[in-house]
Parts: sequence; structure tokens; C-alpha cells
Amino acid sequence: MYDVIVVGARCAGSPVAMLLARRGHRVLLVDRVSFPSDTISTHYLQQAALLRLREWGLLDALTATNCRPITDMTVSHLGVVIRGFADPVDGLAFSMAPRRIVLDKLLLDGAVAAGVEVREGFSVRDLIRHDDGTVAGIVGRDATGAVVEERATLVVGADGRNSVVADLVGADFYKVVPAASFIYYSYFSGLDWQFHSRFGDHEQCAGWPTHDGLTLVTAMRNLEDFEEFRADIDGSLRRTFRSVAPELAEDLDSHGVQEDRYYGIRYPDNYYRTSYGPGWALTGDAGYHKDPVTGLGITDAFRCADLLTEHVDQALRGDRPMDEALAEYQRLRDEESAGAFNFTTTLGELNFPPHLVALWRALPNNETARAQFFGMIAGVVPSSVFLAPENVESIMLAAAAV
Repeated sequence: MYDVIVVGARCAGSPVAMLLARRGHRVLLVDRVSFPSDTISTHYLQQAALLRLREWGLLDALTATNCRPITDMTVSHLGVVIRGFADPVDGLAFSMAPRRIVLDKLLLDGAVAAGVEVREGFSVRDLIRHDDGTVAGIVGRDATGAVVEERATLVVGADGRNSVVADLVGADFYKVVPAASFIYYSYFSGLDWQFHSRFGDHEQCAGWPTHDGLTLVTAMRNLEDFEEFRADIDGSLRRTFRSVAPELAEDLDSHGVQEDRYYGIRYPDNYYRTSYGPGWALTGDAGYHKDPVTGLGITDAFRCADLLTEHVDQALRGDRPMDEALAEYQRLRDEESAGAFNFTTTLGELNFPPHLVALWRALPNNETARAQFFGMIAGVVPSSVFLAPENVESIMLAAAAV
């Protein structure tokens, strides 16, 4: 009998398991794959995510993996360029984009070191329930193919957008915003790029350094262009770069050497799901997903891991009922993520509304506003603060006075 079973051992599940084990709880962590294992992801970590890794004692291990730090950012929209970087946060003056085959294994190792029992190659098929419907454990097949049952006070689904746990409990979707775009990316050597995110008219191109001297190179377009883009992925990606950032396109053509195949993501809808019920909870993309255009996914997974751990720990220690603790977890998650969710779904349209275009044009010559903007990209200035009407009005008044 476990206190908690966590299903899914990537960026959402391993931290939850690790943090609960560090608080003295007996935790089983299962995943259908074996690690190290890659997954489709553009794997950007904001400073806010790195601060959590440092707090968890894992940042030094990550920086030792030959992943180039990001210390400069260039973002643009229709030729209006904003360049800079967030101010150091508690002494942390860089971000990173580690490959998931490295990051996810590092997180899993952290869970193991904390005393979590891990079973890789374990596929969950069903949930055990009490007579009143309360979830009481999992049924699955282990790496040998044997059917296994395990019981726990709480089952946490951290198994991504296609969460088996969420589907088995019938977790409702709410605040669904239809997906508007898709992305293709690959890895290139020969490029000396820092972080670039460049928006054009219904298109975006981007790139940033990762492990072993490679640069992730990516293009995003609206869904109606998907079939045309897919028919000539390399040519379509390079045409997007030539349209949006010609100087990057020239460098890519002249010096870039493709080292991997292209990976494509046709985004699912943006959504929240009901993330708790009798004997179960959801975290990470299982309970809340948005377009990757703002690069917030892993940062949010880490934040939700801390938030869920705090509330589950309170309940397991008898400080409050589990349903009350989990209800507060979901409420706080939704409140804290609402601004970023709305901003992300707007950017994901790849068609900036007039008020955002005007704000963008006001940023390059406003040092204070630019620092706020890069702080938002770093994950340390909430988008609800930067985009608050009074703050936007102040920025626009300053621009008009120039």
C-alpha cells in the first residue's frame, strides 16, 4: 500500500513523486517507457524553471550536461525587434533548453534518490475503485507483461495530454480554446545562435541552443497550411525563415547542417480539465495544456508539481481533508495560470490583435517596459502584471511622449 501512485515519469510526474518522497511519503512512480527516453518537445526552460531545479538540488547536474546557456534573446514581430534578457533572478542570469532525453532522466534520477519506487515499462490499463467509486489504485502490465495491481491513498495522473488516468476517471474539459497552429523542428550544427523567436504574418520561426553544440530550429504556421507545409517540410521551414527573418535564413542556408529528422506537432486544443476527484488528481498536461508558443510548458509542470505536493502533503498528514486540499490546488492552479493561458492562446493564433501590435511597437525604446517583458518571458513577471491595463496604459503613454 502506497501513499501516492504517480502515473507518468516526465516533467510533471517525477518532480511530484520526488517532492512527496522527500516529505516522507511512500510513493510509486510508473511510466510506460524506459528511460532515458526522448519525447516531442521544444524543451525550453525559463529562469523560473531553473530556479526550481536549483531549489530541488538538480540544477548543477543539469548544467554539467553540456547544454549551452541562453543569455541573450531576440524577439520580433513584423520587423519590430526587441533584444535583451531578463535581469538576474536570485543570481541566476541564464535560461536553458535541455533535450528531454537528458532532462527527464535527470528528474527521474532525482525521484529515485529521494526514495521513490520506480517501475519503467509499466502500462496502466485500469483503476481500482472502492464500492463508492473512490479510486484506490491502478491495474497495469509491467515490463514482463504480467498483470499487476497496486493500491494507494491517491493516484496522480501526470501522463500528458493523452492521459490514461484522466480518461479513466472521466475528467471533464473546460475553458477549451481550439488549436490554431502547428510546428516542425529539427536540430542543426554549425549555427552560433542564442534565443530567437520571430513572428511574421500568420507564421513564426525560432531557434535556440541545446546540447552538444546543436541548435533547435523551428517554424510554426496556422493549421490551414499544414498539408502544404508537410509536403515539403525542409523547403517550407526555410521559406518561413526567409519571409520572417532573412538574416537567420541566410545563416541557416550557409552554415547549418541538419543532424536529425524533422519532428512535427499538430497541436491539440488548449484546455483545462477537472483535476481532482475521490482518490485521484491530475497534474501537468494531463490537467492543463496550452500552445507551446510561449515556452511555458515545463515551467508550468514544475510549478504545478510544487503546488500539488504542498496540498497532498497537507492531506496525507491529516491537516485537512484530501478533497478540500485538492480543490484548493485546482483553484490556485487555474488562478495563477489564467493570464499566461489567455496570452498564449492569443499568440498561438499567429495574428497579433491591434492592441498587442501597438504594445509591441512601444517596447523597443522603453527600458523599464522591456525589462518587464523579458521578465515575463523568464517566468518571473506574471503576464497578468505585465498586461494589466494600468501597466499597458503607462507603457503607451511613455511611447506617445517620445
